[in-house]
Amino acid sequence: MGSESNNTMTKADLARAIHDLGVFNKKQSAELVELVFNTLKQRLESGERVKISGFGNFEVRDKDARPGRNPHTGDDLTIEARRVLRFKPSQKLKDQLNATPVSEDELAQIRE
Repeated sequence: MGSESNNTMTKADLARAIHDLGVFNKKQSAELVELVFNTLKQRLESGERVKISGFGNFEVRDKDARPGRNPHTGDDLTIEARRVLRFKPSQKLKDQLNATPVSEDELAQIRE
């Protein structure tokens, strides 16, 4: 599944996979993907934690300013405070990633 040139799945690939299920047309599939991601972004921006059962948790954390050092010059500097996104995969997802790989035939059966 992923883009032709690499092993990265894009939003377009996700919309195509939804369309291939035969429930939504291409436009509806693309709109659904955009709606889901926009909702996730809005919730995270507002400071809400997002939990997707069987997949994992997303949360935004505030990091305080802290002292640092420029690795090229060795000069001391202050790393500014910022917000960072943290993802913690669920145990179910971790278990699936470490299980025996699924064959193409098994994937085809799952999609049916």
